[in-house]
Amino acid sequence: MGKIKQSFSWWSFHRQGQDARQLMQAAKAIGYAAVELLPRDLWDTARAVGLIIASHGGHTSLEDGLNRRENHSRIEDEINQMLELAVHYQIPNLICFSGNRNGLDDDAGAINTAEGLRRIAPAAEAKGVTLVLELLNSKVDHKDYQCDHTAWGAQVIRAVGSPRVKLLYDIYHMQIMEGDVIRTLRDHIDLIGHIHTAGNPGRHDLDDEQELNYPGVMRAIAATSYAGYVGQEFVPKGDPVAALRAAYQTCNVNV
Repeated sequence: MGKIKQSFSWWSFHRQGQDARQLMQAAKAIGYAAVELLPRDLWDTARAVGLIIASHGGHTSLEDGLNRRENHSRIEDEINQMLELAVHYQIPNLICFSGNRNGLDDDAGAINTAEGLRRIAPAAEAKGVTLVLELLNSKVDHKDYQCDHTAWGAQVIRAVGSPRVKLLYDIYHMQIMEGDVIRTLRDHIDLIGHIHTAGNPGRHDLDDEQELNYPGVMRAIAATSYAGYVGQEFVPKGDPVAALRAAYQTCNVNV
């Protein structure tokens, strides 16, 4: 229990022409401990600024993922390569994707996804890096994506049975698909390795124009055993640094 560790996703806050180091320094000054989904050529800059790289993609692609057995060898090779980099740069999480259904039954997809993750789990355990299977909405942003409900993702994680394979619970995506965010987080916190935010609807700032009560959600997370990062992954309506500051303050809760 305690203070939330916060990170921010590079893709949603960096603007073309904006100085990368200055943005990282501004985030660090606000209180952010980490950055995510950062282009490879900026990893050394992040480290120099004092930011941890909290997560990076483990494999390609979001649509063609672990729910197809024919992808398992490719994905295993890709994750193994990323694990080496993750160890070198002390990246705690690599993001994994179920892939789209494309007619695949949900039970069969869960079995296949668990099989694929079991193949690579021993390597992740040996390297001390967590593979986080991302929950995404299939209603608005990622049509047909299979890991679109917490229960499905939890079924997969339990079937894998590794301390280094968990869920990436995205509050925005799961608000769209199922709501009941606080109860779901409490019930599944032992299966969650990383958390993302955004306001709904719109995937914008965590302000009073969207429907989620983020201070309440953050207090609920802080009251659990969760020790991972909460990553801001929304598209600011205005100045990115001002949005980062406001989001940090909104989520900077203690219990």
